[in-house]
Amino acid sequence: MKLRNDAVKICRTALEAADPEKALLRHVRCEDGVLMAGGGKYHLDRIRNIIVVGAGKACAPMARALEKLLGKRITESCVVVKDGHKLPLKRVKLWEASHPVPDERGVEGARRIGALATEAGPEDLVICLISGGGSALLPLPVEGFTLAEKQELTRQMLAAGANIHEMNAVRKHLSRIKGGQLARLAAPAQVLTLILSDVIGDDLSTIGSGPTAPDPTTWADVDTV
Repeated sequence: MKLRNDAVKICRTALEAADPEKALLRHVRCEDGVLMAGGGKYHLDRIRNIIVVGAGKACAPMARALEKLLGKRITESCVVVKDGHKLPLKRVKLWEASHPVPDERGVEGARRIGALATEAGPEDLVICLISGGGSALLPLPVEGFTLAEKQELTRQMLAAGANIHEMNAVRKHLSRIKGGQLARLAAPAQVLTLILSDVIGDDLSTIGSGPTAPDPTTWADVDTV
């Protein structure tokens, strides 16, 4: 019985540590009008608009944590989550889409996110939430490449056993928003990215295909996948 109780306690402790909402609140706080995340400090009285975007299976509870921290300071938002993963939020707009094979709803969500980022100005703060599944939930194919082609490619790579690094190397080079391109769209606004990693080694350019992270991969890497 003691071993069983110990196992249950370990399991509960692990689940508690991995809770997306609690994890974000452990690392981000707001005190005296200053939002603090990692080593960054954002004085909210100097920020005109706070725009929350992002994608991932765990992004609904992450968005709920942001609502607790920022409340009515959030002015615009669009966060894409997997079907069935929505939560009742007051400020952040959640958008459901398909995972692991992307669909047209994901494309529309990505378009909305891209538009919000493009409209952000130098006095705005774009907060990007990224968690596992973000890559499939944020499809915005490059010109000349269709969603149907992306869906088929995803199915083929899944069937072939491609790992997450291989999958996302390909996805980034066929996207208008991944591989750091979301951050480029948001310039000259400040961008704060809050990431919940599901990738061994925590490679920021791989998690969700790194929409706000520099992309170290090349077409030569894609050709080897």
